[in-house]
Amino acid sequence: MNKLLSMVLALVVSFLLHFKAQSQTPWDEVMMDRGEFCVALMYEYSSWDRYWEGDLLRANANIGTFTRRMAMSMIAVGLTKKVNIIASLPYVSTNASGGTQVGQDGIQDLSISAKIDWVQKRINGGRLLFLTNAHFSRPVGNYLSDYMPFSIGFGAPEIGLRGIGGYKMDNGLVFRASLAYLWRGQTEIERDYYYQNGSVYSRFMNVPNALNFHGAIGYWAFENRLRMEASFMSLNCLSGDDIRAYNRPQPTNKMEVSQVGAWVQYYIKSDRGLGALAYFNQTVSGRNMGRGSTFGLGLTYQFKAF
Repeated sequence: MNKLLSMVLALVVSFLLHFKAQSQTPWDEVMMDRGEFCVALMYEYSSWDRYWEGDLLRANANIGTFTRRMAMSMIAVGLTKKVNIIASLPYVSTNASGGTQVGQDGIQDLSISAKIDWVQKRINGGRLLFLTNAHFSRPVGNYLSDYMPFSIGFGAPEIGLRGIGGYKMDNGLVFRASLAYLWRGQTEIERDYYYQNGSVYSRFMNVPNALNFHGAIGYWAFENRLRMEASFMSLNCLSGDDIRAYNRPQPTNKMEVSQVGAWVQYYIKSDRGLGALAYFNQTVSGRNMGRGSTFGLGLTYQFKAF
């Protein structure tokens, strides 16, 4: 009963936090005007039955098919036309079809970011864009980070700085690329010894810093009511070790992943009100990661407050 109540409360909080119509992400060019609020509620499902142990793609009968579900809430606020604040809070659950290990569930990390629109310059039938996004996240849920792959997060603070460049044509086509540097801190674990290229006697693990690239080709149609994108994303840790043979992963691992995806969003009205979105991502290469597929659905709502 307590577990069910916690899940219901988390979903209610998630719903209250998350709604928006011109739903923006930390890596896109979408901005809201001053006084606009955007809240959204999203559900995501991902699974894999093979993973990379270092660079070796393998199956593991003790895991079988691994499944991760997420209900995420987000709120975005237009402080000015050039400065937006975004906050998100996910609720995550994990489980596997094989073995005897149980998954985890709970509230993960609170993330707060500021997106700034620096450049909007008209060039040859379109607008050249440059924005930045700076974010900070930290764990707010009491979860085990050293219980991978069942952990719902790294259990460490993260600070990121992202540059976003793009070109939006008057006919609706959008070309965009972004690059972020992610600094991660330490996570506290429930043991005082672990192996990372040698014996380490400590209750803390360093989570590797990473680079995150995101590129997309998009199209806005029907007076900006329909938004479609094809995307590519990669994340590469700058240090870390590999999963040792027949051992479990841990937060110190050097994780690498490349994904291709598609995003569709429809706004019932072109400026404010209710909207819906759906997306799909497929992992095409990786290191110390699962080769997974991800599906997501969301509702958005945007309104003018001041």
